[in-house]
Formats: sequence, structure tokens, C-alpha cells
Amino acid sequence: MQTSELLRSYLVEANTWDEMYANAAVREQYKKVVEFMQQLSIDELNKKEELAKRLFMSQGITFTVYSSGEGIEKIFPFDIIPRIITAAEWNYIESGIKQRLKALNLFLKDVYSNQFIIKDGIIPAEMIFSCPHYLREMHNFPVPYDIYVHISGIDLIRNNDGSFYILEDNLRTPSGVSYMLENREITKRIFPDLLPQNNVRSVTEYPNILHRNLVSLSPRQIHNPTIVLLTPGIYNSAYFEHTTLARLMGVELVEGKDLVVDNHKVYMKTTAGLQQVHVIYRRLDDDYLDPLVFRPDSALGVPGLMSAYRKGNIAEAFRAFKTIYLEVVDQLIDHLKSEDI
Repeated sequence: MQTSELLRSYLVEANTWDEMYANAAVREQYKKVVEFMQQLSIDELNKKEELAKRLFMSQGITFTVYSSGEGIEKIFPFDIIPRIITAAEWNYIESGIKQRLKALNLFLKDVYSNQFIIKDGIIPAEMIFSCPHYLREMHNFPVPYDIYVHISGIDLIRNNDGSFYILEDNLRTPSGVSYMLENREITKRIFPDLLPQNNVRSVTEYPNILHRNLVSLSPRQIHNPTIVLLTPGIYNSAYFEHTTLARLMGVELVEGKDLVVDNHKVYMKTTAGLQQVHVIYRRLDDDYLDPLVFRPDSALGVPGLMSAYRKGNIAEAFRAFKTIYLEVVDQLIDHLKSEDI
């Protein structure tokens, strides 16, 4: 059976949004992809799918699922038929997310400082203070450049009319970007001609952009600040991502035991002695960050880290809050007098 025969038998369920089909016809942005797929047999597609799975596993592109106390390594779900987002759709998404993140950053700044949003009755105080992710230790904490959201992972869903919605804002330690990078590389391997023929935007610049942002956070204006990625260790479900981003950015991957604080400064242990660290991209949950401030039983964090942060001797890319409600974001956007996106 040829791919074209398979596509003819494809059914689109009512009241659902199908990425590829509309009104029994292929959407314009998918026409080249369908034409490309029609040149392959079903057997060839199955072989390419198996090749993709083997590449994921052999390269260690996995995440850990903990079930019944056991850790199971699984490859990241991968569809060999790509999902296409047009340039117009992406421009719309990008504008909306930028607007949303500006509002979220202002919300976090206010919650951890003046708390006008509570005093003005926009949000009840109990909604904030009852949240398990609200850290009283961060209240009136001096945050460099007033940037509370350095890196975010915004989960999108699509409604049955094709409109995009925000499912969740991940602002603490968002994971997943490394899988996006690897997915693109696997697609290049199994369909080397598909991406160039469709003028797909590159994603290879992400590690460089992330590195530049981390450099800009350095409390010392030096040419080459020392940046580290702080990981909980090999048993963390996103450890593959930690190693990948550290490698692509060219920074050291460290655990809490590799760092030490002396005189409110953070140092990394090396074979040549202690080396001062200026920026930490931490992938560690708040509670485990510093046993002197948060959980005293934490063996993953660095004692004294928060004191070094408070003194301005270290910059951390992270955010210590999570819960946010849609109506809050909408009100903040209205307050900013921004265009409704």
C-alpha cells in the first residue's frame, strides 16, 4: 500500500482540529510534506520510524519515568510526520507569549515586593500565601535587573477551531527544550531533504542565545564570566537535558557537592583549585537549593548559596513561584494597556 492510499483512508473526526486536513483537502502548508511522503512506501516509513527510535535510544535521548519506586528510561515521544506552524501563526504566538511573560514578571515582582495586587484587592492574600511554591524567604529579595522570569516553558494547546490556548506556565525549572533540539536533528537524519524544501526556521541558535542571556546576568562586568549548570544529578528525570544544554553552551555541569560558598562567594571545585562562579543556571527545585534557608535535610543544594545571591556575588537563572491564574494575567495586560493578543 502506498502512502497516498493510506492518506485517502484517513478520517478526520468531527469537532476536532486536524493539523494536516481541512474540508477533505490537504492544508496549504502541508502540501509539500504530503507530496514528499507519497514518494515513500509504508514499509519505508515504518523503517524510518524504527530508525528514529534507535537513534533516540543509542544517543541516550531519554527521560526517566518513576513508577512503583523504579526508574524506567523511555525515549521521548516522536512523530516522524512533522507538525507545521506557519510563520504567521508563530508570529502571533510569539507576540502573545512575550506579552504574557512581561505580565507574569510584573506579577512576580509585585508579589515579592510591594504586593499592590493584594492591597488593591485584585488577588486575595490567602491565594498567594497558601500556595506551596510561594517562598517567604524571597520577599523583598534584591533580584538583579528586576528579572524574575529568565527562562520559561509555555505549554500550548489548540482548540477545535484552530485557536491557540495556554495550558500551563512553567516558570520554575522548565524542561523540554533539549528534546526539541534533538527532534530537529533526528528529522534531519531521517528526512534530509524535507526541511530545506520547506524553508523551516533553524533552532540551532537556542544554546547560544541562552548562553548570552546567562552572560548578561553576571554581577561582574567581565568578558568571560564562569557559568555553571546546577543539576540534581544522574537520577533526575531531565538529566539528559542538563547534560545536553551544558555541552551545547560549553559550560560546566555541576552538582551541589561541586560548589562551595566562602565569604559570600560561590566557588567551583576544580583540579586546579577553587574557581569563582558568577552565574548559575540551576535545574534544582527551590526547596533543595540551600539547606541553610530551605530544607535543612537537602543534600543536593549548596549551603550559603542564598547569602551569596543576596550579597550580589552570584546570579541565578530561576524563578521561585508557580501558581498564576488566567484572570490575573488578563488584568495585568489591561493594566499595561497592551494590545489584546
